[in-house]
Amino acid sequence: MDLTALNDILDAISGVIWGPWLLIPLLVGTGLYLTIRLGGLQFLKLAAGLRLGLGKNKDQGAVGDISQFQALTTALAATVGTGNIVGVATAIGIGGPGALFWMWVTGLVGMASKYTESYLAVRFRTTDEAGEKSGGPQFYLQRGIKGPLGKVLALSFAIFTVIACFGIGNMTQGNSIASNVEHSWGLPTWVTGAVLTVLTLVVLVGGIKSIGKVTAAFVPVMIVFYVLGGLYILGANVGELPAAFGEIFTQAFTGTAAVGGFAGSVLIIAVQMGVARGLFSNESGLGSAAIAAAAARTTHPVRQGLVSMTQTFIDTLIVVSITGLTIVVTGVWDDIDAATGEQLSAALMTGEAFTHGLPGEWGHWVVTIGLVMFAFSTILGWSYYGERNVERLFGRRLVMPFRVLFALVVYIGCTISLDTVWKFSDIANGLMALPNLLGLLILSGLVVRETRHYLKHDPKLEATKEEIEAFMADQPGWADWKAGDAVGTSRIDLSTLQGRPRDTAREP
Repeated sequence: MDLTALNDILDAISGVIWGPWLLIPLLVGTGLYLTIRLGGLQFLKLAAGLRLGLGKNKDQGAVGDISQFQALTTALAATVGTGNIVGVATAIGIGGPGALFWMWVTGLVGMASKYTESYLAVRFRTTDEAGEKSGGPQFYLQRGIKGPLGKVLALSFAIFTVIACFGIGNMTQGNSIASNVEHSWGLPTWVTGAVLTVLTLVVLVGGIKSIGKVTAAFVPVMIVFYVLGGLYILGANVGELPAAFGEIFTQAFTGTAAVGGFAGSVLIIAVQMGVARGLFSNESGLGSAAIAAAAARTTHPVRQGLVSMTQTFIDTLIVVSITGLTIVVTGVWDDIDAATGEQLSAALMTGEAFTHGLPGEWGHWVVTIGLVMFAFSTILGWSYYGERNVERLFGRRLVMPFRVLFALVVYIGCTISLDTVWKFSDIANGLMALPNLLGLLILSGLVVRETRHYLKHDPKLEATKEEIEAFMADQPGWADWKAGDAVGTSRIDLSTLQGRPRDTAREP
């Protein structure tokens, strides 16, 4: 089979998985369902989640490998990537400005999905042989859902995550960095690849604690750097903002008619592109960010769930909005490329918007540097996701070899063409989401019940560890969660430690 035929097959498979009739409605529907069942938790407790994640509250006495802030920045490192620059431009370029509205919608309902999967990750987390916390869909799907179904879902997620981490979380990100650096500054791709490989290896050898420290220092700087550039543009074009918002909201429900070189779209395309790229950006429902959440020091799963859901807010409602609004307000979304006579490509659109909006060459620099930082942070975040699933499948002994291999693959990504890898990675990424979303629906009853109990006793999220222990002591599942602190529990069934069956969402 030649490469063209393989690409055609992969395109067809990806079209089904990420098309308008499978993953997209399942992702949005799950988020909306969880929003209703949780009573709009993401709106009522957003401020509390931001305070816990970004404030000085360290959840004194909590058990975990990294702080809640480091868990948040690790997840942000993996999600705030090229999708926030190129992905947004792709959505608007194909779906028109209305696609940005649907990206906002997916972000708002996706916060409920992110809360649920992060809650479950902490609730069912375990401790591996090295004493590190391990959790995520690869554990909570099996331990929360009885019988063969849970085991099949958990193993499926673990396998697809390991595959996806080398593609969407590694080679494609490295390739984006190398190609942009070569285009901007003429640095050969092999040089960029070598530097990235060494930097990645240095960080990964230290494990999650090293990743957490780097992302805690790195991620806030990169987001502020990029956002300030975008805010300057929006401030300079403040008079155009009302018209831009009008265009976004109008075209969200009407689609965009073909104009000039713009291929045009109808309503379904605006919705599809907005939802697909929004979910690709914030990863709500994919289960990936839950893996980082499981490592956090927290006194209760509710607290880390609230912190984790703010990641979607920051990613989509802030960073994605900055990119999308600059593209719309500067009018480059329907500009024509003088060299080709066609609409600007997604790769050029955001850079052109920043070049129009910032003086001199600053726009070009902001986008290029932002893309490099975003993509490198994604490599670090996804390395941890892959590592935890390798540990789930093969045990702790292969974790260090995986870290070395992952770093070396970065060099390959920087130096080869990746068309086929992109397509394969999209499929693996989508297949990660399917078992996780099914699990979220099955386990939603458990999450709702336990969330309500916790917030009834600690509505302001100010309870001490001792107070939490007191009102949680007799609750189903509390002893199971505490049992996960035992070293080696990532390789055994926690129910054997309690001498009784696990409670699941099927309980009333």
